[in-house]
Amino acid sequence: MPSPTAVSLYDARPFFEKALQHGVLHGIIGPEKIGAMRIEGPKGMVQIARYFGNEFLRPELEKARDRMVNLVSLYLEASCDGDVQQAAESLRDFSLLSRSKGGSDMLKALIAMPQNSHFGMSERGGFRDEHIPLLAKWSLRDLADYQGELARRSQVAQVVDAALWLAGELGMDADELEEAGKDAEAVIRSALLVLAAGRTEMPDWVAFEKMITALRKKFAVVPAALPVVVPKKLPMHLRPAVEAVRQSVLADAPKILDAALPARALFDRSPAFMGRYFWVEDALHEVDHHDRQASAAWNKVTGGNSDDGSLLTLLLCVAAGAPPKTMLTEKSAATLVRKIWKSGFHPALAHQYLLDHAPAQHQDAYASLWEDFVEEAQPTLQSDAIHALNDAVALLRRECHVQ
Repeated sequence: MPSPTAVSLYDARPFFEKALQHGVLHGIIGPEKIGAMRIEGPKGMVQIARYFGNEFLRPELEKARDRMVNLVSLYLEASCDGDVQQAAESLRDFSLLSRSKGGSDMLKALIAMPQNSHFGMSERGGFRDEHIPLLAKWSLRDLADYQGELARRSQVAQVVDAALWLAGELGMDADELEEAGKDAEAVIRSALLVLAAGRTEMPDWVAFEKMITALRKKFAVVPAALPVVVPKKLPMHLRPAVEAVRQSVLADAPKILDAALPARALFDRSPAFMGRYFWVEDALHEVDHHDRQASAAWNKVTGGNSDDGSLLTLLLCVAAGAPPKTMLTEKSAATLVRKIWKSGFHPALAHQYLLDHAPAQHQDAYASLWEDFVEEAQPTLQSDAIHALNDAVALLRRECHVQ
């Protein structure tokens, strides 16, 4: 005969009831304690009903009873690791209201923990009145739900705390990170790169781009040699969170160190990298840096000449599809006119060139100068009259720089 199948009984009673029954049956909880609970119970129900709604409505009181039983159960089961003996002793040694408050405090601490690692969305400051509706829902959830959410939020909190610690080491505080509104993982990734580059401050974009350029020069040949390490001073409880993010930086290293892709295109325009790394937003510094770069490039192409003749010569070459120059010889001026006859005259190209390269404060004036020239010169430059070449060169001699 086959052995009988074992049957296990499922006890669906609240843990509070299990602990109370165990305590009574084993003489842990006596009549006096039961009497005290009978007084505390209704008092606690009214307090809970008032906190979440209205203590004068029977449905609210009935729900408050369920909440109180669940809060006591939650605290006892969690604090006693499911041991009914310890739970019964806890009921004997402490008031029923204190066990209920213990469960409530557990849930309030849980709700105050960050739900995600985005600094712009994570809340600080602990439990507040606006969290009461959420507490009302959690007050009826069981220990398994609590433990699952606690594990998830604890992991998020470790990532956030790790980002705060690393940012603090690099001169940024929590308020600045919250204002920046970026993911904690992005902050950690950038902080690890900053430390790998031997720098001591969280960079703005200009400094970040220079840092990437320096890392590419040093480690492009062997990306695996990039020294991305967990800082020795990092608190032990934060190390697992940082280590997980460190692995993602190592996976990114081949792309980060690939000089073929400009840093801006990779970090700020590539879908896979957008928002993945962090830098301090400093618009004024970026604009100033851009202006200085633009001015240097413009001065290089113009040779430092800003007179009308030099500018018109430069823009005329661009509109004709020729290399930009600020001075022409008689021969090159005639060649330029013939090129216009053959390939066309495109004033819009010169206008775009101004927008791309000319200093912002001078663009309107340069554009107006160019438009006036085009209006006057275009008929002559594109004329098919007998003496058109001579007329066009004469025009360029008068308006541009022709030697």
